[in-house]
Amino acid sequence: MTEMNIPEKFRDPQTGEVRLDALLKSYGELEKRLGQMISLPGDGAGADERQRFHRALGVPESPDDYDIRFDDARFAADPDVNRRLHQAGLTPGQVQVVYDLATEYLGPAVERMGAEFEAQRQSDRLTERFGGQEKWREISRQLKSWGEANLSPEVLHALSCTEEGVCAMHAMMQKGEPGFGSGAGMKAGLSEADLTQMMRDPRYWKGRDPDFVSKVSAGFRRLYPD
Repeated sequence: MTEMNIPEKFRDPQTGEVRLDALLKSYGELEKRLGQMISLPGDGAGADERQRFHRALGVPESPDDYDIRFDDARFAADPDVNRRLHQAGLTPGQVQVVYDLATEYLGPAVERMGAEFEAQRQSDRLTERFGGQEKWREISRQLKSWGEANLSPEVLHALSCTEEGVCAMHAMMQKGEPGFGSGAGMKAGLSEADLTQMMRDPRYWKGRDPDFVSKVSAGFRRLYPD
């Protein structure tokens, strides 16, 4: 390096002479920074070199040290998944992103599978209750026609989602009841409007809360006794 190539910041503004103290200080800071830089391990790097690299990035010493948060109680961290993510050198923040994405995309899928399972379970119980596939197919056709003629679409949908609702609708059809809103079959206790509102509650059609479903079923039995 010639004197002409020395940056102006290393020259005395008055005399133009090289300021060796400033030059040496800058060199020392550069060495310090270079010493703190992390080099990416090559393909032939040993376990110790890779471990030092991971620690410098913030990867914990053990996969058990990942502190993963979930907003959805249906999901939890998996030790084997954590082990593989740790082996891949993922930091806690990156692991959290992985689980957040899994929850975001798998959550709706879990809900769909749960709904499909429950729908199939309800269908199987109704098939058994009404004497087999052929009889249930004919009764369900009759219920659909009767419900479309006598019930609002919202109430028909709510009743069709559960075994208790279908049985209540079948009892109304058998008795020739004109449907909700007429006041027919009213007895003490919950009214038709009350039961209709309760069937819209997620505890009934989604969560299938046993106490809540039993309360609705009991209400139907009081309104439409056998």
